[in-house]
Amino acid sequence: MRINNGGPSVSLDSIVLFPFDDQSLPFQSGVKLTLQGKQGGHGNEPVVTLGEPGAHDSEWIAFYGTVLRINDELWMWYLGQGPDEHWHQRICLAKSKDGRNWEKPDLGLVEYHGSKHNNLVDMGEDFHVQACVIFYEPEDPDPDRRFKMSYETRKHTGLCVAYSADGLSWQESPNNPVDGWIEMAGGTKLDGCYYLAGQGGKHAVGVRQLVSVASYDFEHWSEATCSGLRRGLQTLHPPNMGKNSGEQVHLGAALWNRGNVIVGFYGKWNGHESNDRRMLTMDLGLAITHDALHYREPIPNFPIVSAAEDGWGSKRKESLMLNFPALIQGQGFENVGDETLFWYGAWPEEAGNGVRVTSWQRDRLGYFSSYDSGAWSYSKDNAYFVSAPIDLEDGAARLTVNVDGITEYSSISVEIQDKAFHVISGYESDASKAPGVGGLAQSIRWHRHDLIENVAGSIRVRVNFEGVRPEDVRLYAVYLDSA
Repeated sequence: MRINNGGPSVSLDSIVLFPFDDQSLPFQSGVKLTLQGKQGGHGNEPVVTLGEPGAHDSEWIAFYGTVLRINDELWMWYLGQGPDEHWHQRICLAKSKDGRNWEKPDLGLVEYHGSKHNNLVDMGEDFHVQACVIFYEPEDPDPDRRFKMSYETRKHTGLCVAYSADGLSWQESPNNPVDGWIEMAGGTKLDGCYYLAGQGGKHAVGVRQLVSVASYDFEHWSEATCSGLRRGLQTLHPPNMGKNSGEQVHLGAALWNRGNVIVGFYGKWNGHESNDRRMLTMDLGLAITHDALHYREPIPNFPIVSAAEDGWGSKRKESLMLNFPALIQGQGFENVGDETLFWYGAWPEEAGNGVRVTSWQRDRLGYFSSYDSGAWSYSKDNAYFVSAPIDLEDGAARLTVNVDGITEYSSISVEIQDKAFHVISGYESDASKAPGVGGLAQSIRWHRHDLIENVAGSIRVRVNFEGVRPEDVRLYAVYLDSA
């Protein structure tokens, strides 16, 4: 399947239509988008905790790292700080089956204070790492390159990369640094190209903004960066503005590639007018992209994960006595069972007493509901939306919905249209069999069809909100899966 939503024309086995993706769902009538934010702090205890006193990760843990599914496990690469040097973070590994209960495996690879009984990964030598974004490509024909790491380090002044067969023992590229300076929080691969999202580059507007670099082989990078999202003042050189004040984007975004849309959680830097870094606050915002370069916020400045006072009664360092709530994002999204999990940490790094996780019911980051503003509305039709054109590529597709609020008084119907908005015979809305209850993946069928099949050309999906109380329905996602 291919969707014509402004992104690369790539063939997909699954397409997800999120309400906050108005390029995949461009036509809307009488619907309202509501995002579902989560709150960090207030007793949200770490799921990966500090090591024992004297350990390599006993001082702080910074989640400028990555979580990936490796077979039936979740692996987390995080940064640990020990007591031996002032600022010397090393890459550590944790494993989990469910994303909430983590163990630190005894890897036996790197000696620390006379012992190899630790979870340090082997980078070949001991150097400070500020961030690492890791890709796992088991299909790579070179087994020694199936794990790929991009990282920031004091060892070099620019972007570095390394490769591994197992994700544990790494070999640095002899070409490091492979690009200029960038502080990155996330990355993805799209249409054969690797992208990293971070802050850096040379752009006239804004000290911190979301920028991206790109590479087709992980060795030769774009050098120039693409400015994808900026916040705050629009003037080139605003008067009396320090580098830490105002609205900025911190370290780009953690990226979740869902095929036809990439979801990003970015650092929503809100600097104090005094330019004092200790007084800034930093929630995590939501931005999406279809090309991994240009981002936009479905609802500007909405905190998808809001910072809150966490552990204020037990500040571990004098430097944190005047530290306001702030969060950092790592490359960490995963659907686990019926949940969507996202891992994050505290900012600044020395405030990080572990990696935390927040969750939603699966894919329920936001929803459409029926909405009547009462103004400039002359249509009495029920609320509905229509998708961008989708090419089934001569195949069949199964359609399911992530929906809540289905009752005898509130429901939905689904019709399939051609590219020109004509209803396709047999797929009319009054022929659709709506689910009787809500659920995370409720099947949609029609009187004569369980699948969308034998359809020439591209289709559109139209979803209608129906019943005497259509406003009770919450539509979180529409899924099309190749059948």
